Amino acid sequence: MKKIEAIIQPHKLEDVKTALQTIGIDGMTIGEVRGHGRQKGHKEIYRGQEYKVDFLPKTKVELVVPASRVDEVAEALASAARTGAIGDGKIFITEVAEAIRIRNGDRGESAL
Repeated sequence: MKKIEAIIQPHKLEDVKTALQTIGIDGMTIGEVRGHGRQKGHKEIYRGQEYKVDFLPKTKVELVVPASRVDEVAEALASAARTGAIGDGKIFITEVAEAIRIRNGDRGESAL
C-alpha cells in the first residue's frame, strides 16, 4: 500500500476529486493548509500599505491506495491539478506498512 499526499491549488480540488472518482478512487482526506515553495509568496496592497504574504492557501489531499494503482492515481491527480503555472503543488508518495479499519478490524488492502 502507498500513501499519496498532494499539495494543490484550492481551486483545483473539484477537478482532482472528479478525476479520482472517475478511476474508482472514493476515499480521501482533504485539509486546508498554508505554505510556499519556490514562489515565496507574493505582495499585496491594503489601504495603501504593501504587505508580503509568505504562506499561500493550499489544499492537501491524502489517500492510501494499493501499490498496483499508485502510478494511475498519481497521474490522474497530477493531470487534474496541473495549470502549468508556478505553485501548482507537489505529490509525495510513501510506503504504508499497515491499515486497520476501526469498525470491524479489517487489515491491509481490505481495510481501504
